[in-house]
Amino acid sequence: MRSILIELHYLPSIAYFSAIYNADEIYIASQGRFEKRTYLNRSTILTANGPLDLSVPVFGANKRIPIQEVKIDYHEKWVNKHWRAIQSAYGKSPFFDFYSKEVKDILYSTPSHLFDLNKSLLTMCLKFLQIDTPVFWQENLEEIAKPDLMDMRGDIHPRKPISELLWFDPKPYQQIFGSNFVSNLNILDPLFCTGPEALEVLKRSVVSSLNK
Repeated sequence: MRSILIELHYLPSIAYFSAIYNADEIYIASQGRFEKRTYLNRSTILTANGPLDLSVPVFGANKRIPIQEVKIDYHEKWVNKHWRAIQSAYGKSPFFDFYSKEVKDILYSTPSHLFDLNKSLLTMCLKFLQIDTPVFWQENLEEIAKPDLMDMRGDIHPRKPISELLWFDPKPYQQIFGSNFVSNLNILDPLFCTGPEALEVLKRSVVSSLNK
């Protein structure tokens, strides 16, 4: 049995889903401290001007407070900015109308805590991808007694090159903008661009030795 322990990202990347899609169990760490400049509150989409980072503003980002206690700052009207950016980038993509309403509804649901927002988005994306692997929201990591547990916390990080991800070998798919493929965007990119084929994008991007 292949079990994965990983943190909860904001609209996770293709590498994130490539890591978890063929696991038998997924453990989401809900303890630990919030760190700035990570994918905990950051995600990347592809626009006509190239990759664009979307960042969720939070309170107390400098204080390394527990992840579950991180509150979202709505004073900056970031939801409108994120949704306009997503709509501008993908509004003409083949599957935008199929997925966009649920994405928008979750973004505009305005949960108070980042963990709750990320949890809703992850659940939504797993449903879109038709990944039904059991997910356990783990507060006490000492309770996990798994000899084969793969601890992938911190592996997917903006400051770490993709080449360090030994399980991930991104394969190109048809994108909306430009002739040069941009790898490891957030999962909305392959979903809006390829629809039901997004899961195949993940499968092709996993090093063959780690596939089932």
